[in-house]
Amino acid sequence: MATGGMDEASNMKVILKHYVSGSPQETDMHLTAGTIKLKVPKDSNSIILKNLYLSCDPYMIFKMMKLERQLTDPYVLGSPITGYGVAKVLDSAHPGFAKDDLVWGITGWEEYSIISDPKNFFKIQHTDVPLSYYAGILGMPGITAYIGFYELCAPKKGDYVFVSAACGAVGQLVGQFAKLHGCHVVGSAGSPEKVDILKNKFGFDEAFNYKDEPNFDATLKRLHHNRNLTSTLYFRNRHCPKGIDIYFDNVGGKMLDAVLLNLRPHARIAVCGMISQYNREQPDGVQNLSSMVLKEARMQGYLATNYYHLYPKYLEMILPLIKESKVVYVEDVADGLENSPKALVGIFSGRNIGKQVVAVNCL
Repeated sequence: MATGGMDEASNMKVILKHYVSGSPQETDMHLTAGTIKLKVPKDSNSIILKNLYLSCDPYMIFKMMKLERQLTDPYVLGSPITGYGVAKVLDSAHPGFAKDDLVWGITGWEEYSIISDPKNFFKIQHTDVPLSYYAGILGMPGITAYIGFYELCAPKKGDYVFVSAACGAVGQLVGQFAKLHGCHVVGSAGSPEKVDILKNKFGFDEAFNYKDEPNFDATLKRLHHNRNLTSTLYFRNRHCPKGIDIYFDNVGGKMLDAVLLNLRPHARIAVCGMISQYNREQPDGVQNLSSMVLKEARMQGYLATNYYHLYPKYLEMILPLIKESKVVYVEDVADGLENSPKALVGIFSGRNIGKQVVAVNCL
C-alpha cells in the first residue's frame, strides 16, 4: 500500500529460492516484502503497474529450472518470478501508455512492477467483460487455442477432434471452438468433476477420466470406433468414424503415443504443450511415429507469441461469442499473492479446475 504523502508503496513479491528438479513445491518459493517508487525514472520509457491478476501457466516450470539445454531464460534467484498478468498503469514515461490504462503482458509476481520496456504489452480496450479474462480467454491462453485449432489444424465441419487436458485454460476453448465449427469432440481430463464439466458445460460429445483408463489406445478406439455406442458419438447418418482427424495435444507422452495409433488419413496434430512430461527426470519416448507416415499426418508445435499479430482478428471473433454466451470460460481464482505459490504448483498436479488465476489487487 502507498505510504502517506510519498510516492512509494510497500511491495510484496514472490521469489524463487532455488532452481527445481522434478515437480515444483510451494516451499521452492517464498514471499518477501520490499518497497517500490511509484514514479517512473526520468529519461526512460518505463511504466509502473499495479498488478491485478496473475496467470499460472505450465511454461513457467521451465523458468524454474536450470537445465543443461535451457529452453528459455531461467528466473533470476532473489528476484520476483514473472508471468502473464493484468495490470493498471499508475505512471508512464512511454508514449504508448497513459496513467490508468489497463494492460496485459509479462509482469512480476508482486503487487507493483516497473516495466522498463513495455512494447510487448497489450492495452485493454474492452472492459465490459471480466478483467481476469485477459489472463485467460482474452490473453495468451485464448490466442493459443485459436492459433492451434484454426490456423494449424485447419478444421473442417464433421472432423473428429480429440483434446487432452481439455478442462484447462486452453483445452476448454479448443473443444468449444470445435463444436461451434461443427466437429465431433472428445476430451480427456483428470477427475470425474472435470469430465462432467466437459460434457455438461462445454458441450463435448464425450469425455473420459484418463486416470481411470489403464490403456489409452483401447480407450480411444472405444470412443472413436465402437459401432454399438448409442451416445452422441453418432452423427445423423448413424456412422461412427475410424479415428481422429485433429488432436490438440496438451499432455504428450503416452497419450500422444496412443493417439498416433488412432489417426485418420491426413490427420493434424497441434502440439501446444506436454505437461505430463515437464516434471519427469526421464520423459516418455514416443514409439508410434511411423503412423505419421502411414496416415500422411502432420504434427506441428508452435509458440503463440509468434502469432500475436493475429490478436485483433482473434478479439473480433471471440468477444461476440463471449457476450452471446456461445463460449463460456471457467476460472479457478486464488485470492491474494500469498496464495500464488500454491496456485502455481497446483496446475502441475491437476488441482485446478479451469484457468488458474491469482487475484492480487483490486482496482
